[in-house]
Amino acid sequence: MMRRNAAWLPSVFNDFFDTEFMPKANATAPAINVKESDKGYTVELAAPGMTKEDFNVHINDEGNLIIKMEQKQEKKEEDKSTRYLRREFSYTKFEQTLLLPDDVKKDGISARVENGVLTVELPKVVEEKVKVSRQIEIG
Repeated sequence: MMRRNAAWLPSVFNDFFDTEFMPKANATAPAINVKESDKGYTVELAAPGMTKEDFNVHINDEGNLIIKMEQKQEKKEEDKSTRYLRREFSYTKFEQTLLLPDDVKKDGISARVENGVLTVELPKVVEEKVKVSRQIEIG
């Protein structure tokens, strides 16, 4: 059974944050790009200011790719003349599940963070063609 390549991306993803509970204005969902080549798929997730310590990428029991992003920041500013203390809390949390295509080599998946972009490489399983040509020994 052939599946369309785009089918492994959740079709509800675009509408997911546009609910009564999470209005789009407050959503901090990063942009996700998916590219396909002969050798595999590349998932890119834009996350400016994030480091590799802010991410968790793993395969769950169902064989799906889970990308989690979590960052906590606390800023303090103190004005000595008025003894005013201001605290700003910044908390970013995001989780996305990607249903992987059947042709992904799950034990070859790698991830890296560079210049505020998380890149996950999903190599394809390469089916080696068995060579049928051989020398026939003449008896």
